[in-house]
Amino acid sequence: MLPLLLLLLATAHGLEKVPYKPTLAGSPLGGLTTASTFVLEQPRCVFTDVASDAVIWLVVAVPEAVNTFNNSVEPGTPERDFHDFPTSTLAYMTLNTTNVNYPCPPSAPGEITVLRVGSETSCAGDTKRPTCNGPLPGPGPYQVKFLALNDSGPVAESKWSDPIMLKTAKPPGSIPVMGSGHSAGMIALTSILSILFAILLAGLVAMLVFWGSDACGGSSTFSKPEAVTVQRYNTHHVYDQPAARL
Repeated sequence: MLPLLLLLLATAHGLEKVPYKPTLAGSPLGGLTTASTFVLEQPRCVFTDVASDAVIWLVVAVPEAVNTFNNSVEPGTPERDFHDFPTSTLAYMTLNTTNVNYPCPPSAPGEITVLRVGSETSCAGDTKRPTCNGPLPGPGPYQVKFLALNDSGPVAESKWSDPIMLKTAKPPGSIPVMGSGHSAGMIALTSILSILFAILLAGLVAMLVFWGSDACGGSSTFSKPEAVTVQRYNTHHVYDQPAARL
C-alpha cells in the first residue's frame, strides 16, 4: 500500500518517470566491480526534458529500501548521509551534476562515459560531506537510480537498477589450483621434494667448486729445477779438418 501511495504522490507533484535503468558499464576497462566500487554507464540522453537548472543525483540504496524510498527527502540530510550507510541510513545520494554533463549524443567513438561509485577515499571519514562518494562498506547487493531535483523538489527519476554485487576476498583454501585436482597433501609433498632437490643441487655445486680449487692448487706448486749437465763431444770427422787440428 505504501509504494502505491508514494507513486500517487509523485504523480501529483509532476514527477517524470524516465524509462531508463542504470546498468554496469560495458567498457573494456578493467575493474568494473571491486571490493568497494562499481562502474556505471553515464545517463546520457536520458533527462532530455528536464530543465537545465535541475541537479541530477545518484541514489545508492540497499534492496530493502527501494520500495519505500522517499524522493522528497533532500540529499545531505541525516536520512541520506553516506557515513551512516547502511546501518541507520538505508540510502544516500551522491555524484550530483547538471544535465550539461550528460550530453547528447551518448558518446563519441573512443570516449569513456562512466561513473565510478565509491571512488572518493578522501571524504570517507569526513562527516561534513554527507554526499561523499566514498567506498562502499560491503559486498552488497546495492541498487541505484538517478533522481533529478530542482528548487521545488524532485522532477524526474529513472528506474532502479538490478541488484549489484561487489567482489569479495576468498580464503586461501578455497582458491582452486589451475589445471589440477591435486590434494593439499600432494602439493605439500611436491614443495618439500623441490626444496630437498635444491639443497642437494647446491651441495653438488659446492663439491665441484672445492675439487676444482684443489686441483688448481696442486698444479701451482713448482719443484726446484734439477741441474742439467750438457756433455760436450766432438764427432770423429771434425779432427780430419785442418782448422780443427790447429
